[in-house]
Amino acid sequence: MRRFTFQGMPATVRFGAGTIAQLPDVVREIGGTRALLLSTPQQASQVEALGATLGGLAVAHFAKATMHTPVDVTERALALVRAETIDIVIALGGGSTIGLGKAIALHSGIPQIAIPTTYAGSEMTPILGQTENGRKTTQRTLKVLPRAVIYDVDLTLGLPAGLSGTSGINAIAHAVEGLYAQDTNPVMQLIAEEGIRALASALPRITRAMDDREARGDALYGAWLCGMVLGSVGMALHHKLCHTIGGAFDLPHAETHTIILPHALAYNAPAAPDAIARLRRALATDEPAGALFDLARDIGAPGSLRELGMPEAGIGRAADEAVQNAYWNPRPLDRAGIAALLARAWAGERP
Repeated sequence: MRRFTFQGMPATVRFGAGTIAQLPDVVREIGGTRALLLSTPQQASQVEALGATLGGLAVAHFAKATMHTPVDVTERALALVRAETIDIVIALGGGSTIGLGKAIALHSGIPQIAIPTTYAGSEMTPILGQTENGRKTTQRTLKVLPRAVIYDVDLTLGLPAGLSGTSGINAIAHAVEGLYAQDTNPVMQLIAEEGIRALASALPRITRAMDDREARGDALYGAWLCGMVLGSVGMALHHKLCHTIGGAFDLPHAETHTIILPHALAYNAPAAPDAIARLRRALATDEPAGALFDLARDIGAPGSLRELGMPEAGIGRAADEAVQNAYWNPRPLDRAGIAALLARAWAGERP
C-alpha cells in the first residue's frame, strides 16, 4: 500500500511562444506598480528592452546577479528596493538571476515574477541557495516561490548550445533525484520520468540546430517538469555534492551538476531499483548512468571537475562534508565510496 503526501506549488504558469507579451497583464494581476528588473550583466540589454514594454511600471534595473547568490549582492539589491519603493520584482534569466529574486522576496516579502531563459528549473521551487564566506547553504520556504512564471520558447532561441546542454542536464538531475527522494510520490515520479525523457531527447537536437523551435519547446517543457520535481520533493547525494563543491571552489553551477550526475547516480543505483527502471524507460537504455555520461559528451559539456578548476586536493574535503550534515540518501553514505566517486568525476572517467 502506497503512503505519500503531495503538495502542489501555488504558482501560475504561462507557457508558449511569444508569452512575454503577457508580462504587463501579469504584473497588474499581482498588483505591482513599481517593478525592479533583475538580470546578470550579460543580459542587461535584453532586460532593458523588456523594461521598455512595461513603460512606467518599470522603475529600476539591477544587473548584477551572480551565480550561487552571494549575500552581499542581495544586500545591494535590497538597498535599491528600499530606495525606489519597489513593490514587485521581475527576474529574467537563469538560476543566478532567479535566485537573486528569491533572496529579495525572502527578505522583503515582495512578490516576484520569474521569466526563465535557461533550463535550470529554479523558478518552480520554494528553494533558495545562498553563498557567504565560501559556503553555500539552502533553505526551503514558500516565501521565495515566484507568484507567476512566464515560459517563452522564443527567449531561449539565443541560448548557446553549450549552456543549453549543461542547463538541461542540471534540470535532469533534479528529476533523477526526485525519483528516489525520501518523500517521493507517484505524481512526482510520473512528472520526473516525462521531464527526463523530454530533455534527453531535445538536448542533442539543440546541439545540432540551435534554432530548432520544436527541440527548444521540448527542452523548456522538460525543464518546467523537472523544476516541479525539485520544488516538491527532497534531494539527495548529488545535490549535496554539487552544493558543497560549487560553493567551496566557486565552480559553475550547471557544469558541476552535469559532471557529478552520472557518478552520483551510479553510486545510488544499487539502492534505487524502481528509479533505475523509470530511467531505463526515459533514456531508452539499460545503463542510465552511462547514458547520462554519454549525453554530456554528445552536447560538448566539460568532462571533468578538473576542467572546471577544482583542485585535486578538494576531493577529500568534499567527501568529508558530504558525510557531515548529510542529506538523506537511498544508499548509506560511505566516505571512501564518495571520495572514489569524486575522484572519477574530477578525472573525467566513466562512472
